[in-house]
Amino acid sequence: MLLAFDIGNTNLTLGLYDGSTRIHQWRLETVHQRTDDEYGLLVRQLLLGDGLPPSAITATIVASVVPVLTRTIEAMVTRLFGKPPMVVGPGLKTGIPVLYNPPKDVGADRIVNAVAAYARYQRACIVVDFGTATTFDSITERGEYAGGAIAPGINISMVALFQHAAKLPKVDIARPPSVVGKSTVESIQSGVYFGYCGLVDGLVRRMKVEMKAPNAKVVATGGLAPVLVRDTETIEEVDEGLTLEGLRILYENNR
Repeated sequence: MLLAFDIGNTNLTLGLYDGSTRIHQWRLETVHQRTDDEYGLLVRQLLLGDGLPPSAITATIVASVVPVLTRTIEAMVTRLFGKPPMVVGPGLKTGIPVLYNPPKDVGADRIVNAVAAYARYQRACIVVDFGTATTFDSITERGEYAGGAIAPGINISMVALFQHAAKLPKVDIARPPSVVGKSTVESIQSGVYFGYCGLVDGLVRRMKVEMKAPNAKVVATGGLAPVLVRDTETIEEVDEGLTLEGLRILYENNR
């Protein structure tokens, strides 16, 4: 079995694969201060909780945008499973030409998402990943990673508003009953929620024009994707496991 690790700034997501089938998915909070022993204990408990001993894991792969945790997870994996993981980075065959300057600056998660999206749709794609930052990635008709855009994540936007506007309360991210808020809480929720939907649609439409791909497939991933998709006009599909699927494909291509 393959265990895939997607290390993000907010969450560490794990996917367990039996062949091409994802049979389990878990999400942990990303905590920089945790040691490899602590992460090892958590991962062991997750596996045992589903009746799987660590010996059931025969391979691992890691994509990370948190360099300090990359080393921690590598050490944990090596100790727990007996051999180091495959790590997404320079030297790994992706099958995706990267048209970025310089190519090494592209986050591992963005490349992995591009690999998964193009493998699935075999056409021009735009991937919107709702994470700590919201990333927009363009994949051409020929399967090239063309670049994209990075915006503050919706949680970051909400926290910044609360921290820098003294009279505004901290509220939950939720769809308000109307765009015109009838209270301060509803007004903040409207501005953040509907404003973010507008940001997503505006960027996607502009990217389609620049890509000369009006029919590019638009897929969203990340924890907040299901929350926002009902009020966006451009996102066609939500796949919360897109990054994990990309990791599985990369492992198969490099094993």
